[in-house]
Amino acid sequence: MPPPAQKRNWTFLTNHAAVLVCIDRNPGIRIDDVASQIGISRRAAQMIVTDLAADGYIERTRVGRRNHYRVREDMPLRRSAFEDSDVRTLLTLLR
Repeated sequence: MPPPAQKRNWTFLTNHAAVLVCIDRNPGIRIDDVASQIGISRRAAQMIVTDLAADGYIERTRVGRRNHYRVREDMPLRRSAFEDSDVRTLLTLLR
């Protein structure tokens, strides 16, 4: 009898997509809360937010001591197979 198959740990969305969805759902979310919801470290969440901001997928505005985010829904998806779709398409599916 063959050994039981090992369950592989994978998800349909990358951490970048998951962070984008968290920000879309709550534009005033804290980095710690993003990390907690997705199951990644605070540092990883911060790096992803920095990536998304640097490439124009989100805009950050300082409001007092906190950041407020705005998702740029007009930005194209970064995978070549989906380059004719934009962030709005993805977020619409996940809302």
